[in-house]
Amino acid sequence: MDDYDIKPNGRVNRGLHWTTKVSEKFLLAIIGGLTMIAAGEQIWMMYEKWTVQLGDLFLLFIYAEVVGMVGAFYASHRIPVTIPIIIAITALCRLVVLHSKDMAAMQLLAETGAIAVLAAAAYLMSLKDKLSLEKERLRDDK
Repeated sequence: MDDYDIKPNGRVNRGLHWTTKVSEKFLLAIIGGLTMIAAGEQIWMMYEKWTVQLGDLFLLFIYAEVVGMVGAFYASHRIPVTIPIIIAITALCRLVVLHSKDMAAMQLLAETGAIAVLAAAAYLMSLKDKLSLEKERLRDDK
């Protein structure tokens, strides 16, 4: 084999694998830190206005989910697919709540339809995870 083998178990892939891991951890740490800064700014704006609206709470919830996703990665070394789906659902719900009065009916239906599709996807992914865990238990029992 050549020193520059790029097959799945080649030397180049093994040699570069650490860069992917380090880059991923570094970027997720930046995302977590910047999310905390954004949450702090949002809380400060609510304090300055001396008012809390539903859209503000949705936004804080999105920030909490992003921080949770980063934490889940550091705990399990993978990001469960359902977390970004739930973040997207929350973001769409925030848009519907904030803009539903000024929104055209078709746009409102499209956004609520997108929420339903994402909810179905999250449910299917949770079933997949459940089936994977059952398969793992069956393998361990053998």
